[in-house]
Order: sequence, then structure tokens, then C-alpha cells
Amino acid sequence: MPTIVTLTMNPAVDVSTAVPHVVPDRKLRCEAPRREPGGGGINVARAAHRLGVEAEAWFPVGGAGGELLQRLLDAEGVRHTALPVQGWTRENMNVLEQLSGRQFRFCVPGAPLAAHEWPVFLERLRALSPAPDFVVASGSLPPGVPVDFYAELARSARELGSRLVLDTSGPALARGVEAGVYLLKPSLGEFRALTGSADEDESALIARAVEVVVQRQWCHVLLLSLGAAGAVLVTADERQRFSAPAVPTASAVGAGDSMVAGMLAGLCRGRSLRDAARFAVAAGAAAVMNPGTELCHRRDVERLEAQVVASAV
Repeated sequence: MPTIVTLTMNPAVDVSTAVPHVVPDRKLRCEAPRREPGGGGINVARAAHRLGVEAEAWFPVGGAGGELLQRLLDAEGVRHTALPVQGWTRENMNVLEQLSGRQFRFCVPGAPLAAHEWPVFLERLRALSPAPDFVVASGSLPPGVPVDFYAELARSARELGSRLVLDTSGPALARGVEAGVYLLKPSLGEFRALTGSADEDESALIARAVEVVVQRQWCHVLLLSLGAAGAVLVTADERQRFSAPAVPTASAVGAGDSMVAGMLAGLCRGRSLRDAARFAVAAGAAAVMNPGTELCHRRDVERLEAQVVASAV
């Protein structure tokens, strides 16, 4: 059994292209498109594979989009378990406006999952033997999947003896943390929405993070992404801030998924939480250097890791 199993309930094929200028009511001549596997857990598995850690991506697939998604993962050598469903796998579009450098992301809803389709993932997880070290639940939930799905997944992973990593947003995140997870990796905006906090200075933000871990016990480890500013790691015993290295930014898409993969790669290799978080911040920084939906590359992560500065908070 792989060390990491990722679960992506709302996968996609990501199509990236570029156009000189985005204007309405005109036919826009775009560059040749690039197609890549998409969806939070799938991207975590892809990035982990690049970092040399065994991971298997689980996801529902349907139609021509689902067939393409599997072929793209096969081409990258990423292990996957695709469970057929009736709805077609979606395609998302990412368009770079070359004149301004702005990126436009068009994300369509995923196909609904029927009442008999989504429970199969929980059943398959509960049947795993031996259990994976980590189960990663990442990304949005498609229509038809109950909002407490991640909470049920957390309970199943705990019974299995696996550590659940949760990276999602909105009601699915709020319900998921109620069941308690091992590692929570929100962005700053997601964290503020989850805790109901307004813009706060860093000391207040750290206090809120400690409350989430110690008092509310939503997670054992909180890795709070601060975007270009780096990240904050909070456990019951540790509070560390990591400043990200300055890198040229091509696209922020996939940076969070690369950060999760970097954290898991470090932990799977026996690193301490602090050293794994340093590697995670380097992975996130490495991802933003690449255009479109491209993820981190190992050589960049290893080079940037030495530039990540850690300090107690």
C-alpha cells in the first residue's frame, strides 16, 4: 500500500492557454492549449511523485474527460485508482493575459455524484490493509456529496490508523474539522472564514491558530499558508514562522497542493515537523515559478529550501 493515498472528489482536466488581451465580444486567438490532471488531491499525488514519495490518487471518473485524465496521469507515472461514475469529468480553463500578466481561471461545477456513487470511496478506504500512513482529502465536493463527507472520512481514517490531511474550504472545511484531523492546511483567507476572524495582526493570528489546535482540537498540526509571505506552523508544543524565498511569480495555481506534498514528503522521510514545514514552504515557492497549472519540481524545491528562514513566534 502506498505511503499516501489522496482523495479528489471533484477532479478535472486543467486546460491552460494564453492570449494577448482579454476583451469581450471578440474572437480571441489563443496559444496552443496545455492539458494537465487537475483537482487538489490529484495535484498533491503528482507533486509527491515528483518529490520521490509514493502516493496513489483516488478519484471518480466519467466520460471522455475521465479517460483523458487517466491517460495524463499514466504519462506522468502517477499511481491512481479511478472509480467509474455516470457523470462526465469536467474541464477547467486557465487563460493568461499576456499584456497584463493577469490569469483568468474559469472553473465549472463538477458532475453530480449519485447517492450510490460517493459512499464507495469510504467503503474502499475502510477495506485497505495495510493502511496508508496518510490520507489526503483535498479540493471541493461536487453536487450530490454531503457536506459532512470529510468529517466521515476523518472518522474512517482514524479507525484505520491513518493520519488525515485536510485542504478544502467553505462548509466542507467547517464540518470536516469538527471530526478532528491530523493536519490542516488552510490559506489565510480560508482560515479567516473558518474562524470568523477579520483582518488581524500577526500576533492575533497566531493566538487564533493556537486556539484552533489546543482549545478547539480541530487538528494536531496547523500549517497556515500566508502566500508569498510563507507559512506558520502551529502544534500544541510549537509555533514557527517560515518566510518564503523571493522567486519570480508565473502562476499561483498549484502552490498550495505543492506545499501539502512537500510537507508529506518531509514527514514520510522521517523529518521533524519543523523541517518538513520548511520543505513545504520551499515546494510552494517552487510551484509559483512555473506557468499555468504546473506544479513544483524537485530540483527547485531542494535549491530553495536553504533560503527558507524559520523563526519562533
